[in-house]
Amino acid sequence: MSTVLPVIQPGPRVNGGIDFDEKLAAYGLELRASSVDTLQINVGKLCNQACKHCHVDAGPSRTEIMTSETVEQVLAAIRRFKIPIVDITGGAPELNPSFRYLVPECRSLGCHVIVRHNLTVMFQPGQDDLPQFFREYKIEVVSSLPYFLQQQTDAQRGRGVFEKSIEALHRLNAVGYGVENSELILNLVYNPVGAFLPPTQQSIEADFKRELMHRYGICFNRLFTITNMPIRRFLDYLRRSGNEERYMRKLIEAFNPATVDGLMCRNLVSVDWTGRLYDCDFNQMLDLRVARELAQTIADFNPEKFAGRRIMTGSHCFGCTAGAGSSCGGAVTIE
Repeated sequence: MSTVLPVIQPGPRVNGGIDFDEKLAAYGLELRASSVDTLQINVGKLCNQACKHCHVDAGPSRTEIMTSETVEQVLAAIRRFKIPIVDITGGAPELNPSFRYLVPECRSLGCHVIVRHNLTVMFQPGQDDLPQFFREYKIEVVSSLPYFLQQQTDAQRGRGVFEKSIEALHRLNAVGYGVENSELILNLVYNPVGAFLPPTQQSIEADFKRELMHRYGICFNRLFTITNMPIRRFLDYLRRSGNEERYMRKLIEAFNPATVDGLMCRNLVSVDWTGRLYDCDFNQMLDLRVARELAQTIADFNPEKFAGRRIMTGSHCFGCTAGAGSSCGGAVTIE
């Protein structure tokens, strides 16, 4: 971490005036980036699902789609600066018409490519060959599966999603994903069903591996636990259910200073469907852009100028620092 500097721009206050940057300062910490190892690309909000916890507010009726022109700007930045990791998300990124162009281009540039794949998109027209496509380009697949039982999964993601998800996992296993001694990586994501913090990642991963194998003959590499963020669709749920204040208090009380050094925003930059830049995907959904002194779009991006930048924060950041922490790669610390 960098030396402690004065708090420059505090985020929104919550629960009686508690501010995230002030919370950091109380522990002698400040949130600044280290480097840019990952470019996370949100190619649009169109999705075949409308999950209750979705911080993107994605769904079948969304029309926000990254154009081919913006895709070319993204590729130009990757090509110029040799960014090692590309993390492609959505919505369902596979529904973007440029998806099957973007992936092989990134691989040809030597990038490790991660795709946030919701499993059921595999059953959309023209998408049934996705397992073979992923295998051809050795994509790391990260897929959400709320639980290893149907009731909890369908409650969060919609009726019939669990059955399709299990079939999709069988298809991924069949081409080598998640199989022992295979180089094809299949990771699953667990989000709590409701206003709760996730359990210890190691323990629930063991449960998932045991139950998915025993019940369905499915294997995978790792399970990531991700805290539900109090923004967009999940925030609407918290307000409708009267849980917003209680959930925010839970996040604040579970603040863990040991998570700060490993937060994803320290080595990641997020690009939205229009090419605008953010410190993380959550900030993107709140239109909380990178600091004003930095380039605001991918066309002007230079990772050297983004290293060491101050991270823009808000009350939602308590979600990433609660308990074992939360990132796109799961828990930040080992409890």
